[in-house]
Amino acid sequence: MSKVSIKPLADRVLVEPAPAEEKTASGIIIPDTAKEKPQRGSVVAVGNGKKDEPLTVKVGDTVLYGKYSGTELSVEGKDYLIMRESDIFAIV
Repeated sequence: MSKVSIKPLADRVLVEPAPAEEKTASGIIIPDTAKEKPQRGSVVAVGNGKKDEPLTVKVGDTVLYGKYSGTELSVEGKDYLIMRESDIFAIV
C-alpha cells in the first residue's frame, strides 16, 4: 500500500487498481492489448464524506467497482482511479 499526497474531497475515494491478469487459469499468457481493465483495487485515500453521509470504505479496503468507474490519474509514476464512493459496488 502506498502513501500518496492526494486528499480526496467529500465522498471521493482514491483507489489503486489491482494489476491486470497476466495469464488465464489454464496458463495462456494474455497480451497487453487483450488485458481487461481490473475492476478490483485497494483504497489508498478517502475524503471526509458528505454532511449526513459518512463514508463506509476506509484506507486498506479491497473494493470492487464498475468497469468504467472513476477518473484515471497518475501520481509519482503510479496509476490510480479517483471515484465517488457510490461507484464502488462492494468491499471484499
